[in-house]
Amino acid sequence: MTDRFARTAERVAARQDARAARLAEQVRGFVQPRGDERALDVGTGAGALAFALAPLVREVVGLDPVPELLELARPRALPNTEFVVGDGTTLPFPDESFDLAGTHRTLHHIARPERVVAELARVTRGGGHVLVVDQVAPGDAAAAAALHEFETVRDPSHTRLLGDVELRRLFAENGLALLRERREDEQRDVAAYLDLAGCEGDRRIRAEALAAADPRILGTAVGWYLLARS
Repeated sequence: MTDRFARTAERVAARQDARAARLAEQVRGFVQPRGDERALDVGTGAGALAFALAPLVREVVGLDPVPELLELARPRALPNTEFVVGDGTTLPFPDESFDLAGTHRTLHHIARPERVVAELARVTRGGGHVLVVDQVAPGDAAAAAALHEFETVRDPSHTRLLGDVELRRLFAENGLALLRERREDEQRDVAAYLDLAGCEGDRRIRAEALAAADPRILGTAVGWYLLARS
């Protein structure tokens, strides 16, 4: 996974910047921070969620395993934001050391997403909040299988999209109670989406053929979940 994101770091950052204003508005309205939180962004990449949170909280730590992405984030960070290299499945922080911990569109890149959710819960204090945002697998098994094939061809770092039921089970298993949720539908431009992942050659030809055969592949649901740590 880290090799793919190292190679495409500039593209990831450019896409993030294009979406920054909208993400900031979404985070403000959905998370509704008090303003005094110490926050954590796991899988921060080039800082997308961290930058959206920084004006709204006391302090933000962004963590990612890809140094090339963090190097793009650091020069643009607010003074209350720190970026560190680390693994979301084994966070280098003590228990209950954050008031708010989140991850934004990262779980489908991780072989053991349940460990990330467990770590988010572990480092969040009792009464604190956890934010999870990710693509959600379709409920229809055939549609989910077609989307998985396309995403795997497009991007070797892709592992698996979790369904809504799976996500809710992970939350419950880790003492996270759902406060609010929202679902948004996205329609992707196939060329831009393949470019973002650096998808070229035979993989690109195959991905384009899959998208042409089943246009549903280019539409995806993104789930937002705000949870309370018991």
